[in-house]
Amino acid sequence: MLREGIAAFSLGMAFLAAGAAVAADTTADNVPWAERAITRHVDQATLGGKLTQKQLDDLADAGEKLFSVRFTLADGVGRPMATQAITPVKRKRPVKDAFFRTAGMDSNGCSSCHNQPFAGGAGDFAVNVFVSEGFTNADFDTLDPQFSNERNTNHLFGSGLVELLAREMTSELHQLRRDAVAKARASGEEIKLRLITKGVDFGTLKIMPDGMIDLEGLDGIDTDLVIRPFSQKGVMTSLRQFTVNALNHHHGMQAVERFGIRWTGETDFDEDGKSDEVTPGDVSALVAWQATLRPPVQEVPADKAWQEAARHGSEVFDTVGCNSCHIRALPLKSLEFADPGPFDAAGTLRSGELPDQPIYDLALTDWASRLEKDDQGNWLVPLFGDLKRHRIADQRNPALGNELLAQRFVDRDVFQTAELWGIASTAPYGHRGDMVTLDEVIRAHGGDAEPVTKAYKALEENDRSALIAFLKTLVIE
Repeated sequence: MLREGIAAFSLGMAFLAAGAAVAADTTADNVPWAERAITRHVDQATLGGKLTQKQLDDLADAGEKLFSVRFTLADGVGRPMATQAITPVKRKRPVKDAFFRTAGMDSNGCSSCHNQPFAGGAGDFAVNVFVSEGFTNADFDTLDPQFSNERNTNHLFGSGLVELLAREMTSELHQLRRDAVAKARASGEEIKLRLITKGVDFGTLKIMPDGMIDLEGLDGIDTDLVIRPFSQKGVMTSLRQFTVNALNHHHGMQAVERFGIRWTGETDFDEDGKSDEVTPGDVSALVAWQATLRPPVQEVPADKAWQEAARHGSEVFDTVGCNSCHIRALPLKSLEFADPGPFDAAGTLRSGELPDQPIYDLALTDWASRLEKDDQGNWLVPLFGDLKRHRIADQRNPALGNELLAQRFVDRDVFQTAELWGIASTAPYGHRGDMVTLDEVIRAHGGDAEPVTKAYKALEENDRSALIAFLKTLVIE
């Protein structure tokens, strides 16, 4: 069982119960006091096809353990001769200090930062990370924003549903583009294509008669029309990409699928004496656990006055226009989560590289039955977001545009709409986590959100209070 493969303690107890002479081999990795977190790796070859309930539960349990442990030197924590870059880059000289808050590594466990209200959640200001986009071989010991973007930790609950939405929306946009190109070539006429999927408008494409495409009209999406739903800038395609990136950046734990012999020609790219630190199966376990995390919910307060205020606040939410970006729910056709996904790039395991694509059926989770459906049979994902990037700051409201480094060619004042589900459980707010109340972060919205902010400020105090009462019902159980 995968659960047993990860659990070191039970293995060690069985070893002692058998009467073995432990003193004869106190350096063995499988003794209960061994200073390592991973005692056996998950074998990707054992995963294939649609996993049964038990297989999925065991894989997710293995992922939860990996997410919650504290990696050690025996596991390969640290990257003395590799940088924090998302591509394999060697250092020119060994790192002076293994732990380094600004350039990483900054933690030896995922749950060190993702812990509010519990593992998989958000993080306080104290565990902010520093995104050093573009710096591949340099350490820096300053908080000056010209060197890094300081970011607060997002929660991961419901992330499997978010990725599935992004995949379906990407597929629909690609199909719209293919059909428009075929029509333009067949008709010999220019076509202007509106890119709308699941009710979200991503601008236009102009298709020339020869099939060439003018991309100037795109809005809130990359030119390849791939929706990247993770990170505050919306630049991470999948949980798998996010996981592989984070393991190296934050922990110095390097995944074989990116830092192994296929792409680097080495089994110990960071030269820390540990080969093949994180296997594809280990990454799959981490993805399975994150993908099956239950989505946040709207809680009904016990207090009658709060119930009434929240009901009124829900109406105010729509009246002032918050729902124009924070869309209450998006429809999802399928709960089957293929891993790896269809849009991952080089550096992560990809679906065509496996003989039998593993599929995690989220319908097997204990929370799936609580999702509502629309009249077409789609599951409704109540994320309060649109998976689109928007300009969120301007000269009058610059607070949310304080970053100086562009990330993946996304403008500094542009961020993906933050999903509001779980917001009552994940203070503080803002991409830097430096705003401590909902009222504060709402007032900080500028750019595309300026009309909504203006409408919010013009509300009567009772209406503003009711809106906060409503947002305070969006919790992680």
